[in-house]
Amino acid sequence: MACRRVSHTLVGFITGSLLVAAPGTALAGERQEGLSRADLVTAVERSPGPTKGSAAAPIVMVEFSDFQCAYCRQFWRETLPKIEDRYIRTGKVRLVYRHLAILGEASVQAAQAASCAHEQGKFWEYHDTLFSQAGALAFTASRLKRYATELKLDKKAFTACVDSKKFAQRVEAETIIGRALGATGTPTFLINGQLLIGAYPFETFQEGLDSLLVARGQAPSGLSK
Repeated sequence: MACRRVSHTLVGFITGSLLVAAPGTALAGERQEGLSRADLVTAVERSPGPTKGSAAAPIVMVEFSDFQCAYCRQFWRETLPKIEDRYIRTGKVRLVYRHLAILGEASVQAAQAASCAHEQGKFWEYHDTLFSQAGALAFTASRLKRYATELKLDKKAFTACVDSKKFAQRVEAETIIGRALGATGTPTFLINGQLLIGAYPFETFQEGLDSLLVARGQAPSGLSK
């Protein structure tokens, strides 16, 4: 299985999907009947998890990603820094990260380890470390623990978290919900509920984000491409 770069896709109503539900907790995999697509979008936008940007931002951009995906790494390296500079730091976009661990057991292990790092307030640092790695051995248990040590996380707590698979249910649930919302590859983005699949260049995101801002009577990024 490989992450895929496919065409822009808008997804309509989805029924019979999964949602996680315990109040005040992260997503967990429990089937709920009769939920609309809007319910699922609200869940992935608002449930606890890694975020960047203002809670009052007019645009919520949910990223479904896999740490082994080369296109996800491309987005992280080439496009995300520009989105951060022009939209997230200026209060226009709030980024929400969700796992779509579809490329094998190493992807699942990396996602769980990143969730353990999030528990210690170091998700984004760990996220950056994982995307800076490559190769078949980048996400072994020993390597994942070593990255945590290098980032000065509490080694004992992190090891216990990883070894117990504390966030296995969360990672599985986010992956299932991503698929239910139409994510057929990584990276996949929900931008105010609209689905975009693929690691597109910054200009594609800029055009879409600026259009959403203008539609809400707000100024676009205001910077040249």
